[in-house]
Amino acid sequence: MSVLVTGGAGYIGSINVETLRTRGEDVVVLDNLSRGHRAAIDPSVPFYKGDVGDRQLVQRIAGEHPLEACIHFAAFAYVGESVENPELYWQNNVAQGIQLVDSLRECGVRKIVFSSTCATYGEPREIPISESHPQSPTNPYGWSKFSMERILESFDQAHGLQFVALRYFNAAGASEKLGEHHEPESHLIPNVLFGAQGRVSGVRILGDNYPTPDGTAIRDYIHVQDLASAHLLALNYLRQGGSSDYFNLGTGQGYSVQEIIKAAERVTGRGIPTQIEAPRQGDPSHLVAANQKAKSVLGWEPKHSGIETILRSAWDWFEAHPEGYQ
Repeated sequence: MSVLVTGGAGYIGSINVETLRTRGEDVVVLDNLSRGHRAAIDPSVPFYKGDVGDRQLVQRIAGEHPLEACIHFAAFAYVGESVENPELYWQNNVAQGIQLVDSLRECGVRKIVFSSTCATYGEPREIPISESHPQSPTNPYGWSKFSMERILESFDQAHGLQFVALRYFNAAGASEKLGEHHEPESHLIPNVLFGAQGRVSGVRILGDNYPTPDGTAIRDYIHVQDLASAHLLALNYLRQGGSSDYFNLGTGQGYSVQEIIKAAERVTGRGIPTQIEAPRQGDPSHLVAANQKAKSVLGWEPKHSGIETILRSAWDWFEAHPEGYQ
């Protein structure tokens, strides 16, 4: 049986494909390459270029491969872009997502691991954030993921389609072969390391007046390989009859933007120039996970997520791949 990985040519998706293959899973990738990279997928992996909402294509894939489950990554994920162009996020993340889920249902696939986000919580009322925290997103990206969680709930109730929604905090780092390559790059850690490389003239600090100890936003950074291991554990949880559920993926340790910059200077041995700009609309001040549920139910343990380990893995990849996948 095969696992369909949508968005498998993207940053997190490709490293999940790599991990699944290492663990002996048969994998099929569906990606329209609008933001992914064909070079991030080993040529031996069956690959289909297209949209997840293309019902005929999904049916064709199911006809050519015995699909057991789907791990769904394909989504746009820029907070700022979602505020400026919400229609992109409702169309790509929700409308296309509905078509995918319904196509999988028609093809007899009843297990889905869904790439969700801590952005569904919005501005936190308590830290760390548990899965029972109220969900009140502050941007269309978070609302699109919130909506897909509700859609999956309704398909479970109506059609017995079981799912696990994994609410990531901040993915970062790289594997030995695969790393982060976005155009444009909006994530903090790559841009901080670009500052160390001299690829940017100054790292943009978006806001320095948050209610945090140094005024900059605090985030919980999780190594992308730890995310990958969680997806396999979630898949096995569903295989063993686990009921639909939600799990946070984070370390429980938050770092401010200024703390990340200082840690990156230690790792790289280079000074990193910065410039203060206005905060980005829709950004909460603190996002730190309570991860006990993933540990106790899935048996998950983040093994690579010390902040300097994350930074070192990303730095090594950027140094070895100065042009990314180009």
